[in-house]
Amino acid sequence: MGRSSGGRPTGAPDPDEAPARSPTLAELGWREDFAGQVTAAERAFVPARVAGVWRRSISVLFSGGETELHLGGRWFQGAASERPAIGDWVLLEPDRNAVVRILDRTSLLHRRAAGRGHTLQPMAANVDVLFVVTSCNEEFNVARLERYLALALAAGVQPVLVLTKSDTASDPADFARAASGLLQDVPVELVDARDPATLDAVRAWCGVGRTVALFGSSGVGKSTLVNSLAGSDEQRTGAARAADAKGRHTTTHRSLHLLPDGGLLVDSPGMRELTLADVDAGLAVLFNDVIELAAQCRFRDCRHEAEPGCAVQAAISSGALDSRRLASFGKLRSRS
Repeated sequence: MGRSSGGRPTGAPDPDEAPARSPTLAELGWREDFAGQVTAAERAFVPARVAGVWRRSISVLFSGGETELHLGGRWFQGAASERPAIGDWVLLEPDRNAVVRILDRTSLLHRRAAGRGHTLQPMAANVDVLFVVTSCNEEFNVARLERYLALALAAGVQPVLVLTKSDTASDPADFARAASGLLQDVPVELVDARDPATLDAVRAWCGVGRTVALFGSSGVGKSTLVNSLAGSDEQRTGAARAADAKGRHTTTHRSLHLLPDGGLLVDSPGMRELTLADVDAGLAVLFNDVIELAAQCRFRDCRHEAEPGCAVQAAISSGALDSRRLASFGKLRSRS
């Protein structure tokens, strides 16, 4: 996909064209959390929702339209987390030519950027629900799902596990049981994105003004799911490789879609690896069983290996705890 001189990918919506629909602020997710931050002196500014982010420009949706804005140098003097991210609410100058400031976020999904540093890369802001999308085939990976669950829980976002391609599995219920066992009461939706009847439960999470993000690996059917929920070909789709069920990247940048029946959808490129950062709070919820057992160990600094009086190893020996859970907890905690 090419880019225009302003940084917008070729084929992205032209800000000079009239939008297909004119959303209200409520449809864009505006609520008291954000309205209460606008001071009396800022009433003349225009609230807008960030729908696209490129190297030095963003596209925004506001009540009645959309536009693209160049980001000036001041936005690149601080950390990446201090710049507008997909889903952010910003205040624009009355002429809608510049961003004044970013409103405080209700949530922020982020990961550690590639490289040796510890820079945080924002992925989506002000998200209410995270659809963790995987498929009922060789791509299904419990450890990967745990990383996404930890990400959502740390951000205070409701996770929902969406299992696609159920029509390709001999017993899709096996995948659903494995997914539901990762976190108590986590919603699991088993769908065939090409069959509208299986999407009713997924659509129920996409209420008017609610922001839902879709994360997952390439080839799990995220773009097909976006198209089904949006009722149009919002994203290109591609076939998975037959050899290993892994797919090709069809979404090339994060984008915010306004759904026809209410709600907003953040789609993201497939991620082969999700490097977590600052998710201790999420791990505490996701691995609450391991943490509660660890508190019962004889020694406070127990490593849960061969120490006497280790409640964790005792639970593993009795079958009350899966050893994989302990290994996964240790691995994620060391990397977060």
